[in-house]
Amino acid sequence: MTEPVLTFTDRGIYCPAADVFIDPWRPVDRALITHGHADHARPGMGRYLATEAAAPVMRHRLGDITLDTVRYGKTLDLGGARVSFHPAGHVPGSAQIRVEVGGEVWVVSGDYKVEPDGLCEPFEPVRCHAFISECTFGLPVFRWQPQAQVAAEINDWWAANAREGKASLLGAYSLGKAQRLLAALDPSIGPILTHGAVEATNEVLRAQGLPLPDTIRVTPDLDPKAHPGALVVAPPSALGSRWARRFGPASTAHASGWMALRGVRRRRAADRGFVLSDHADWAGLNSAIAETGAERIFVTHGYTAIFRRWLSEQGYDAAVVETAYEGDEAESGAEETE
Repeated sequence: MTEPVLTFTDRGIYCPAADVFIDPWRPVDRALITHGHADHARPGMGRYLATEAAAPVMRHRLGDITLDTVRYGKTLDLGGARVSFHPAGHVPGSAQIRVEVGGEVWVVSGDYKVEPDGLCEPFEPVRCHAFISECTFGLPVFRWQPQAQVAAEINDWWAANAREGKASLLGAYSLGKAQRLLAALDPSIGPILTHGAVEATNEVLRAQGLPLPDTIRVTPDLDPKAHPGALVVAPPSALGSRWARRFGPASTAHASGWMALRGVRRRRAADRGFVLSDHADWAGLNSAIAETGAERIFVTHGYTAIFRRWLSEQGYDAAVVETAYEGDEAESGAEETE
């Protein structure tokens, strides 16, 4: 081969054989999109291609765009490349993108997690020669507990607050995390109220057939006293704001992988921190990479220098790729507002 399957440019990851970009962060003619979070699906592209399940959220967030869709596993011939999308387990509709040119296979993971969450399509390992992996939580300190255990902890916190006559304010990102929690928690404890950014996404995903419990959108005229013992799900940035103060005596909590770090829990100034992430933890990253069979690993957004060094010590040909991706759990809060 005279050129690699994928190259890394100032506009994003580029496939010369197909003349397409993957998750570009600057306007291009043709873009393949792994999922609908704002750092991966950006406005201004000429044409978009994503999975059928990712399309409704992308249209909701990006408006009137030219968007083609493909089902998981279907192979498309784009120029001199064969391209297919495979489940990433990150949020509903998220995908890894497999690109094959001249018998060499590269996979762009986007964002991913390996634990099934009962809501989105489970992660599917894809064999390849080169794997481009996120490492948002690429440190050994990040090790997730089973989702059922975390959900039980949140249910107990919510029920205890309800008995004391307090609302439970839970910070969770509006696409993915919020719906994962809604599907996993026990709605018999009390009513569930949602911030507008969360409820707008709920409506899109319900229309796709995803099983979410009944929720009540928080509007300016909503009377919190009419919903005692409620769980209120909102973007993290809404906690501590005037919007949140309307609920009176309340306990606040965040659900995030960052809650594994005591310093972050202190800065967030919440009563509780529940460790739950839509990204792979340390063990998940390592197992996912091993299952690809790839010898070349490129790491992006996260603890890239540390994780690259670790992979090199394990015998991989590892390198860091600088990208504009931040991740939906980035502390900048890019995904916290609608």
